[in-house]
Order: sequence, then C-alpha cells, then structure tokens
Amino acid sequence: MSYREQFARYLRTEREYSEHTVESYRLDLQQFVDLMRDGDERFDDWPSVDHEQARSFLFELHRLELSRNSILRKISSLRSFYRFLLREKVIAVNPFENLSLPHKEASLPRVFSVHAIDQLTEAVRRYWARAIELGYCKNDEMAEFAAARDLALVELIYSGGLRISEAMGLNLDRLNLAEGIIKVEGKGKKQRLAAMGRPAIAAMNAYLAQRRLRVSDRCPAAPVFVNRDGGRLTPRSFQRNLKNYLAEAGLPPDLTPHKLRHSFATHLLDAGADLRSVQEMLGHANLSTTQIYTHVSIQRMKEAYAKAHPHARRDAGTSKE
Repeated sequence: MSYREQFARYLRTEREYSEHTVESYRLDLQQFVDLMRDGDERFDDWPSVDHEQARSFLFELHRLELSRNSILRKISSLRSFYRFLLREKVIAVNPFENLSLPHKEASLPRVFSVHAIDQLTEAVRRYWARAIELGYCKNDEMAEFAAARDLALVELIYSGGLRISEAMGLNLDRLNLAEGIIKVEGKGKKQRLAAMGRPAIAAMNAYLAQRRLRVSDRCPAAPVFVNRDGGRLTPRSFQRNLKNYLAEAGLPPDLTPHKLRHSFATHLLDAGADLRSVQEMLGHANLSTTQIYTHVSIQRMKEAYAKAHPHARRDAGTSKE
C-alpha cells in the first residue's frame, strides 16, 4: 500500500473525515506530484522530498496565481501528510514546516439581500402550511405555533442584529413590544438595547399569542422562544429548521442565523447609518470588528457599479474617441 493510500485510510478511520475531505487531500498531494514529479502516478518516494523542494512547490503555487487561501490550504494538506509520515516514523523531519507563507485573506461576511430576507420569511409560512400534508408535524395547532415562532425569530434576529444565542437566551421580561425595544445580554454578560421594527413587532405579537395557548406567560423570567414541550428552544433546533426554509426558498444552504446579523449591519450601512451607531447596536467592543461591514457595503457598491455603469463594463484601453 502506497503512502498516499495509507494516509487516506488514516483520514477515514482515525480522523473520521468525509470522503469529500479525503478527496481534497488526495488532489492536493496529486498537484505536488504533477508540479514537482511530472505527474508520475507511480511516485511514492515521499521521504526524499526536502525543505527546498517544499519551497519550490510553494513558489509554483504562487506562479499559478492561486488565491492566498488556496495556497495555504494546499500547503496545509502537504504538512498534514508529512505529519502522518512522521507519526509512522517514515521520516525524521517535516519539510513543509517553517515555510514562509502568505497571510490568510480576510473573508467578507456573506449576507442576505433584502429580497432574500423576504423570500426567507415567505418560505417559513409555506413550509408550515404544507407541514401536515408532508408529514412534518401532527396537527394544525403545532404547525401554526412553529410557523409563528420561527417567523418571529427570523424577524427579531434581522431587525435587532442579534446573535442566535442572544435570541434564544431572551426571557419575557426583556421584551418591550410597546416601545419596540429588547434588552439583550451579549458576550461576557454585557447588556445592550436592541430595536424591533414593525415587522418584528407584528411577528412577535403573533407568536406570543400562539405561545400563550401552550405555555403560561405569568413568569417574567420564562424563555421567550420555546419548543413544543415548553422548554427553551435551542440554537441547534432553529438552525436545523432554517436549513428547511432555505431549501424551500431556493436560497444557498450555507446561509446561517448569523448571516441575518451580518445582513442587519450591512443593510444599515448601505442605508447611511454611521459606524459608531452600528457598533453599539451589534454590541461590538471594538470598532475594528464592525468595520468589516463597511468593506461589505463598499464591495456591494462596486459590484452594482460594475454591472450597471457602461464605462465600468468597458475594458481599459478600448474606448474610442
């Protein structure tokens, strides 16, 4: 069995990696063979690779003009492979350690568009409207409760910029629907006030009416969002439901509750809100954390410009007098 095959077996059995992940490692190792060993499928002399050859591979990846994150991932794959060979006592030194690597590219947070938010809320309604027919739940009462609760959650997180843990941690005495204000306890038990817009207030009122049919609201410290048994709803439960709503809406499956928070901040900045105000609303300790959303807004502006402006679409140097 070749070293690559042994490594793949180790990833599957001991690390319990998915076949997709194992295949990614295989492709990265194969790229090393393609670039440094002329694609020799029989190559298995991995102990002969030294630090200079590792540096040469890194240089070739740069020459191919790959993104910094792609380069980092490929070097990480080779480094992991050689750590495995170290563990198996095949080699004494990992040639991919101590390479001078590029800094990881800062990724911009992905956000819902305003249209996608509307699609998501409609999907919550549609999903539970068909719930009994498709066997998702047992009766109309349960479907109405789940729809009202999850719609209120989507609206609340997006309207107030809440983290999913903050929304799930809310108690009844933290809501002031008349004023449209929520008292939120964020990271490090730091408290802040968050606002609710009219759609969020309407959704919360509709949900609380459904909640009263199942759970008493006489205890001020009772959780706002509850499951069908009356216990506090968990983030995992809502995240699982959100996957269903995204599928129903035809939206990307990697959108998460936290992307609603990202969307809240980005849409505020798009509309002209000042950075300090957004910082306070998000509960960020440092302004630098909030500044990432300015980059998102600028990127969205540039993309809109590139699509819409006739001179932006014209290749440089092709204009005619």
